[in-house]
Amino acid sequence: MTDQDPLKPIRERIDAIDAELLTLISERARCAQDVARVKREAQPGEDVEFYRPEREAQILRKVLDDNPGPLSGEEMARLFREIMSACLALEQPLNIAFLGPEGTFTQAAAYKHFGHSVTTTPLGAIDEVFREVESGGCPYGVVPIENSTEGVVNHTLDMFMQSPLKICGEVEMRIHHHLLGRGIELEKVERVYSHAQSLAQCREWLDANLPHAERVDVKSNAEAARRAAKESGAAAIAGETAAELYELEILYRNIEDQPDNTTRFLVIGRQAVAPSGQDKTSLLVSTSNRPGSLYRLLEPLASAGVSMTRIESRPSHCVNWDYVFFFDVEGHAEETRLKAALDSLRKEAELVKVLGSYPHAVL
Repeated sequence: MTDQDPLKPIRERIDAIDAELLTLISERARCAQDVARVKREAQPGEDVEFYRPEREAQILRKVLDDNPGPLSGEEMARLFREIMSACLALEQPLNIAFLGPEGTFTQAAAYKHFGHSVTTTPLGAIDEVFREVESGGCPYGVVPIENSTEGVVNHTLDMFMQSPLKICGEVEMRIHHHLLGRGIELEKVERVYSHAQSLAQCREWLDANLPHAERVDVKSNAEAARRAAKESGAAAIAGETAAELYELEILYRNIEDQPDNTTRFLVIGRQAVAPSGQDKTSLLVSTSNRPGSLYRLLEPLASAGVSMTRIESRPSHCVNWDYVFFFDVEGHAEETRLKAALDSLRKEAELVKVLGSYPHAVL
């Protein structure tokens, strides 16, 4: 290169921008420390809530609205999420419980929502995640609630019947399944390990490409990756997190049959979340088994113009053939329209439990 190198002024500009970014990010971090100091001084001796889901959602939405490009909105939001995560860790380090083991999509959802400056604690079952948060062992937990292909996760719904925890947020993740292995060619794969749901979501690809390979159902995709890393002739279906954790090659990417396969996760905690401006409310509702019962539950919502985005029914576990209903509706429980609808709903239902009002998933 010569002094006339046309890249030189561009690189000098990049260096100057990097220096400015470093200064601004450091200034933001100092502001986060100031926030922590003010909160502690205002609430001496109390448990202070440093994580504010509604505030983070508002920041990310503004980033998406104001993003000039050329980076995509998703990429820009990811960068800001990590900055917020690092700053929050200066105020209060967070430990997030999740449905493990390590390397699962639930762990990836925890990192997507909270950023990588949190620590994560893998637990073996959904009820263990609930108990860990209820006991205060972790301030928040992440559990799966539904998949666009396979449907609702009933165990998560059932836990809300008895748990005092609230839903503080949601995460939507596009699920990409990869075939993982170590130094193995496709024609030499004898066994494919994966969770039953993942095997079902990749059935057509497996039929076409590995028709003679044994399909072995294991408790998680992370466990599948662990086994594939140790056994000859074995492969696993899992995500990139598991591939990195168990040092496996991605033999084939995106082998899921439905390219828009998405899983929704819930963030559970003990705090109520303030309105963010774009919110969702989850309800548990029960009523006696008589003609028109469900209609009478839905009518107050419809009359108030409240949009319902999901309804599920589950056995009450109290009386045979009695059911409870889970509703997701648009809006925050503190908003006037939804608050009035809930007041009317309580007159018709035997039980109305607000499981939580929380921001819509941002990307």
